Amino acid sequence: MNKRIFFFVVCFLLSAGRMLAEDRDIAALFSRNSVAGTMVIRSLRSGKNYVHNEGRAKCRVSPASTFKIFNSLILLQEHAVTLDENLLKWNGTHYDYPDWNRDQTLESAFRVSCVWYYQELARRIGTAKYLKYLTGTGYGRLSEQFDASSFWLDGSLVISPVEQLEFLKNVYLRKLPFSSSAYDKLADIMVSDKGPGYTVRAKTGWAARAEPQIGWYVGYVETAGDVWFFATNIDIRSDDDLPLRKKLVFEALKIKNIIR
Repeated sequence: MNKRIFFFVVCFLLSAGRMLAEDRDIAALFSRNSVAGTMVIRSLRSGKNYVHNEGRAKCRVSPASTFKIFNSLILLQEHAVTLDENLLKWNGTHYDYPDWNRDQTLESAFRVSCVWYYQELARRIGTAKYLKYLTGTGYGRLSEQFDASSFWLDGSLVISPVEQLEFLKNVYLRKLPFSSSAYDKLADIMVSDKGPGYTVRAKTGWAARAEPQIGWYVGYVETAGDVWFFATNIDIRSDDDLPLRKKLVFEALKIKNIIR
């Protein structure tokens, strides 16, 4: 059995139990774009769910750079960075992504998904503190042995889209053990889009070491009457698929009349 088939068999087995109704509109959206994946959208006020491929939505994979949401809170709480001092100097190493080849602040590193910035600060945090935060909040599943500077990239930490939604809800409601200043800073750096009557706070991710490779887009959209949490992941067959992470979510939000 090849790894791609094995991945979907495992996801199917994990979906045992009560199933939510497949959303036809979102399923058609994935079909039109010829991409395999899952999406879950959930209302804070009513608890209403829109789901495509619930089995996959319960399947854990590496969070990749979506972990920067949680990681930013940890870095701020542990004073690895502060609100006033969060600049790290670029050491001159050339990366494939030009936006990484410069000095970074927490804001810029989050925006361009700069791995070296978060890795350098992660070494200051160390495995013991990461273990405390991850086990204490129930964020996915963490291997017993892990490297503090790469565990969110190398498969040592895995999480499902459904678990991502629960985490995002706890972040929005500020139920996790972080300071108000840490939450405020995270809310600032997470803003990715604004439109008529809505604000989106979100993060992309690309689990390039997984097989199949997985692209993430997770976050929430605040509207005048509600907050809608979303988590999607898709198979990444080539770099051309990366824009679909965000494109699919925005099209689904419009189809469901959550945004215009």
